[in-house]
Amino acid sequence: MESEKILKTESGDVHYWLYGEINPERKTLFFLHGLTANHKLFVRQTDYFTKEYNVISWDAPAHGKSRPFENFTYEKAAFAAKEILEENGIEKAVFIGQSMGGFITQSVLKRFPEIVEGFVSIDSCPYGEKYYSKSDKWWLRQVEWMAKLYPDKALRKSIAKQVSTTEDTYRNMLEMLDDYDKNELCHLMGIGYAGFLDDVSDLEIKCPLLLIVGDKDKTGRVIKYNMDWSEELGCMVSWIKNAAHNSNIDRPEEVNREIEKFLKKL
Repeated sequence: MESEKILKTESGDVHYWLYGEINPERKTLFFLHGLTANHKLFVRQTDYFTKEYNVISWDAPAHGKSRPFENFTYEKAAFAAKEILEENGIEKAVFIGQSMGGFITQSVLKRFPEIVEGFVSIDSCPYGEKYYSKSDKWWLRQVEWMAKLYPDKALRKSIAKQVSTTEDTYRNMLEMLDDYDKNELCHLMGIGYAGFLDDVSDLEIKCPLLLIVGDKDKTGRVIKYNMDWSEELGCMVSWIKNAAHNSNIDRPEEVNREIEKFLKKL
């Protein structure tokens, strides 16, 4: 049974969902969606994993129902994630972060590594100054004004098309984008990427890590960053065939299988 909860913070309310009762004997999975999305990004995962795990998902600060939220930062998001676990008597969780959700997970690892039992990165990118050129950083800071150049409907269709290879994923993304008017959508994209650059730093990941990437991911340089990340850490990338940036919706069975294998090894 899905139940909606609210974490009160000084910057705004953060809405999150529990799927069933918290069982202290079970591992906890915390699903963190990507930029401009919401908890509905994980509709193919939350029900699936409730059979064996405690499952939490959220609308990240400044997203979905967690609005208005004053002055979003990745630090604030990391503190909110920690407080949600504390509020439910959970000492640590496996963080499963898609795109921006992977940034937030690394922001948590930067500050509270003891609460992360494992990290599943889905079409995300690494923390670490060495991965990003001056050109990369410059372009990321231009996202907001560039997005405003698009007509509203064209912008939404472009975003949804870029992250999907299936009609299901395309419709899922369009539905999540409905939360925002154009100005808010563009601003959210701007602070999401600028905030990442402000928080990114070299990071040693000591917990078990799984990198999942759609082989058709055309968002930025996600594929290149994950190849570099994999080489740096000496871990393999689980490539999801015929999946784009929202690979967990494009190919849920394959992604769930990779996550399940990872969890069994913990």
